[in-house]
Amino acid sequence: MGAVQSFREMCDRPKNTNVRLSLPAVCFVWQTAMIILFGVFIRYNEEADAHWVEYKKEKNIASDIENDFYFRYPSFQDVHVMIFVGFGFLMTFLKRYSFGAVGFNFLIAAFGLQWALLMQGWFHSLDYTDGKIKIGVESLINADFCVAGCLIAYGAVLGKVSPVQLMVLTLFGITLFAVEEYIILDLIHARDAGGSMVIHTFGGYYGLSISWMLYRPNLDQSSRLQGSVYHSDVFAMIGTLFLWMFWPSFNSAITDHGDGQHRAAINTYLALASTVLTTVAISSLFQKHGKLDMVHIQNSTLAGGVAVGTAAEFMLMPYGSLIVGFCCGIISTLGYIYLTPFMEKYLKIQDTCGIHNLHAMPGVIGGIVGAITAAAASESVYGAEGLINTFDFEGEYKNMAPTKQGGHQAAGLCVAICFGVGGGILVGFILRLPIWGDAADDNCFDDEPYWELPEDEESVPPVLQYNNHAINKDVAESNFTMEQN
Repeated sequence: MGAVQSFREMCDRPKNTNVRLSLPAVCFVWQTAMIILFGVFIRYNEEADAHWVEYKKEKNIASDIENDFYFRYPSFQDVHVMIFVGFGFLMTFLKRYSFGAVGFNFLIAAFGLQWALLMQGWFHSLDYTDGKIKIGVESLINADFCVAGCLIAYGAVLGKVSPVQLMVLTLFGITLFAVEEYIILDLIHARDAGGSMVIHTFGGYYGLSISWMLYRPNLDQSSRLQGSVYHSDVFAMIGTLFLWMFWPSFNSAITDHGDGQHRAAINTYLALASTVLTTVAISSLFQKHGKLDMVHIQNSTLAGGVAVGTAAEFMLMPYGSLIVGFCCGIISTLGYIYLTPFMEKYLKIQDTCGIHNLHAMPGVIGGIVGAITAAAASESVYGAEGLINTFDFEGEYKNMAPTKQGGHQAAGLCVAICFGVGGGILVGFILRLPIWGDAADDNCFDDEPYWELPEDEESVPPVLQYNNHAINKDVAESNFTMEQN
């Protein structure tokens, strides 16, 4: 801890937010690198290539409708909207950081999906006969999934980092994601259709670890901006509704055609519905006057979709999905009330969006639910062929017992946590260097350092009361407070 503190002090130099040279340089150089790498490695797969007509005859495919595009593209549309609209608008709650929330979300997602196609392609889609990566519509969905992990991490450092830092965060985040995904899905042979482990657990702990490394002891100097206003919360609720509506597509997008995809959508649909009711109940119960906190409604109502992700394609049963959602609504809402202030005061983790409560914790719960559901699988419930198809018990895994698969699921969860924490500390160390143009402690959560603002928005009226979006302000009883030492 002493070494970490010394490093922090070394890096706490006067801040210069002028990114006129660094941001264009990073964007131009990295996009040029993408063009070159795509030219060398990326090609269309057989279903997107002009040779599809010949391939169709060779494989005795009767109609173009059997092209994977027609199965996957509706799900791709939904996932794409979640990435660019859902995540972007969910983070617009800060009263003076809406441009940064939507705009930087747009930037890192656009860069990240290109890098993800390469990184995931090298691990999953590389054709060793010609050394090329063959991409199709499913590759685009997986790239969006990869980007989601970095957008989750962005939520932890929202308003405290520069766009150049976000590009670096994305570069390393995509790389780490591709490696941990390969280990979990291919080497360990865990199943994770909705990404509770691979996406949410990794992305959550990656962002939290970076936030811990970038801890700002004087962040209260920006407390006048660390909160929401009426219209910013309405915009954030738009993001919530887009995510909530399309989450069944997210969890079912890359599952097997047929019963697996159908089941994943149903399980997610029910878990999300259940989460809304328990979130509202806990939010009202822990307020002195029974009023609802918009923070909880915007975020905790989505936790069920996160937690059901791993087991979404399993025979979780409809009532099981409702139970998962029921529990996650309670746990996530209590996390916003108690854990967020505790983590900031005692663990020095400043989690702007509360990703620990929306992604990290529900992701871990999802990994545990997946492990238990897999271990409890039986031929009487799935059928012999269904068991093989659901858990991919083929090849070297054809004799694997469901109980052993449960152990593999648990191992996958551990890998996701280790990569998130370890990778976040490493990347946080790099982002701590005083060369990236991040804002000073008294200038965080503000669009002004990086965006041209309309004239009527140039002055910030004084705010008399501290309003932190991530912390419940009117809790009946709380053991933790937010005083700075």
